[in-house]
Amino acid sequence: MNTIFIFLGICISMCVYRIARGPTAADRSVGIDILGLVIIVYCVFYSLFTGIDFYMNIAITWSILGFVSTITLAKFLEGRKFDD
Repeated sequence: MNTIFIFLGICISMCVYRIARGPTAADRSVGIDILGLVIIVYCVFYSLFTGIDFYMNIAITWSILGFVSTITLAKFLEGRKFDD
């Protein structure tokens, strides 16, 4: 159990490094998207280990919001309007 959370902590630190040092906005966007995925995995594992299913609801909600925000940011970076 501890090795999973240590590995996820290393993944989080690498994502934060990419967000802080990304040379382009697309690199930062990918870093934020992967950070969201790591947080979803953390919530799922924590829910499985503790038996509290509230964290599973957080993971589902976070995945839906992450998908919508990634699509919105991609359209913004392309220079398109939100209603296109």
